[in-house]
Amino acid sequence: MRRLLGLMPLLLLVFAVDAPAARAQMSKEEMKMPTARVVLYRCVPGKQLEFLKWVAANDAIDKEAGVPASHIYAHTNGDSWDYMQIAPDLTEAQQAKVDELSKKHGLKTGFAASLEFRTMIAWHTDTFVIGPVTAADLVAAAGK
Repeated sequence: MRRLLGLMPLLLLVFAVDAPAARAQMSKEEMKMPTARVVLYRCVPGKQLEFLKWVAANDAIDKEAGVPASHIYAHTNGDSWDYMQIAPDLTEAQQAKVDELSKKHGLKTGFAASLEFRTMIAWHTDTFVIGPVTAADLVAAAGK
């Protein structure tokens, strides 16, 4: 599962333990809101271009699969990350289509993709968020 890369075992454990409780606390409006994944990457020195080509190849697969595009931001000043990516949270069906096309085009998926990813990345962190939405959407979801 390319989008979860190396965090898949940890995320599966977290979702298995926390997802039912978290979903029980969410209102119906919150559950309807779009979700995304925000990731910060610090590349291995000298691997920035290789990483960007890898992301671009995966973006091309996403486009072919008809899934929403991710957005990448390049660091120019300040903190120590190189790139930030905001990507849609795919459904299981969308992810299956992406994996199918990745294999068809000779790209790695699953754990093999995770290992390939780690050759280019010194550090990364990701988090799942509600969005993109407006502040008014969140106020409405809060029932205020």
